[in-house]
Amino acid sequence: MTGTRSIRKLLVANRGEIAVRIMRTCREMGIATVGVYSDADRQMPHVLMADEAYHIGPSPSRESYLAMDKILAVGKRAGVDAIHPGYGFLSENALFARRVIKEGFLFVGPPPEAIHAMGDKTEARRLVQEAKVPTIPGTSSAVSSEEEVRSFCRRHGLPILIKAAAGGGGKGMRIVHTEEQLSPSLSAARSEARSAFDDDRVYVEKYLEGPRHIEFQILADNQGNIVHLGERECTIQRRHQKIIEETPSVFLDDALRHRMGETAVKAARACGYRNAGTIEFLVDKDRKFYFLEMNTRLQVEHPITELRVGIDLVAAQLRIAMGEPLPFHQEDIRFSGHAIECRICAEDVENDFLPSTGMIVHLKSPQGVGIREDRGIEVGGEVSVYYDPLLSKLIAWGPNRMEATAKMLRALGEYEILGVRTNIPLHRFILQHDQFVAGDLDTNFLARHYDPKKLPSPTIDQQRMAAIVCALLRHDSDVSRVNIHAGNGAMLSMNGSIPTGTRKNWKQKRIDGMRS
Repeated sequence: MTGTRSIRKLLVANRGEIAVRIMRTCREMGIATVGVYSDADRQMPHVLMADEAYHIGPSPSRESYLAMDKILAVGKRAGVDAIHPGYGFLSENALFARRVIKEGFLFVGPPPEAIHAMGDKTEARRLVQEAKVPTIPGTSSAVSSEEEVRSFCRRHGLPILIKAAAGGGGKGMRIVHTEEQLSPSLSAARSEARSAFDDDRVYVEKYLEGPRHIEFQILADNQGNIVHLGERECTIQRRHQKIIEETPSVFLDDALRHRMGETAVKAARACGYRNAGTIEFLVDKDRKFYFLEMNTRLQVEHPITELRVGIDLVAAQLRIAMGEPLPFHQEDIRFSGHAIECRICAEDVENDFLPSTGMIVHLKSPQGVGIREDRGIEVGGEVSVYYDPLLSKLIAWGPNRMEATAKMLRALGEYEILGVRTNIPLHRFILQHDQFVAGDLDTNFLARHYDPKKLPSPTIDQQRMAAIVCALLRHDSDVSRVNIHAGNGAMLSMNGSIPTGTRKNWKQKRIDGMRS
């Protein structure tokens, strides 16, 4: 495809902060937006920001944000030109991409064939191996029996990693350190893969001890041009879920960075990739790197790349989808400063990271030079049990790593979220840890160092705000129970309901296509 086709109206098949973020760029580009929402999301910010918004079903994602027929029906009803899947939900579903294209819409993402090839982890390994991209020793296809796994262990030794063939994000993944763990781990991985991806196939890799997780952002147009926009270090993780990301990585020197960037482009070319995507690598202590997987979508952590290179990745996605060539070559990319992203999630970091639900009764975002916040919540909004606990992404940019970290710590201290517990104290703990400051990281950082007893205390501002909200609630006549959680993770409980004045006066515009 080399022709161009304009996008006048776009459907964002997602929710929360990523839907808001996509809509902002569309507004700048003069593109009208269509939002979709479930029962639980009727008053969420992405609904209010969209030029039109349509209800697509009950709160469970399978009945709403994963319901292809409903989303495509909205696209037809609203007369959109294109559909952007965001991340998560249907963003890496090749069938959805095919159906979007079959219905005559532009799909703002890669070709379905690339999604399919890189979404099947064993097929992805085969493709990149043919392109001479280094991979971790592993099975070339899904294993069909426990004996196959034991045979692999005899050849390569323990530990090994059992991984779902059809997905990622830590689902269907088990580390096996001993022979006794093998059988139950294989069974558990298959069961979890079946539940998460409706596909219980798994494959096996040699497990790298203490690696770093480093990924490269790529852009590829329809004319065969592919560039990378540098790396992001995503080594700080919990149970294979990223928590803090930064760019550049302090571990890479220029020579290794150059080789990994070239390899990322080579891997993208191997599957005929177009649009935005990410090539993920594991890097061992000897600075040997191995292909891990490709994410065929926009990443949660894309803002730190945007701040470093000055390129709006959503705008680039839209222009590529319209058939425009990249307006720059690899040698034109310029990098500036250091950027860090903290994922702010509604979870109880002192209680095994259990999800925290409730109404947001107070919210104050940090401000200042070099601070960006992408969020999908507002005061009065409910944090429900139905979706990922990500509330917002806090991003800090500075001329160097030390200054970026200082800005982030200051911003985290100013961040006020009352109504749910958050992982803000965890971020403060990590950023102040001696090994983080020194850049001495690996993927087992939290498993080795995290101790809830060592979490930092609430800031004075956070304590004061929680006390003020408590006082307001006590004056209300309703005696229903309300729990107030300070943004630092501390909780204050009192009797009383939320006064009318603390709720946002939600005014929906053009809900279900009609102006209010």
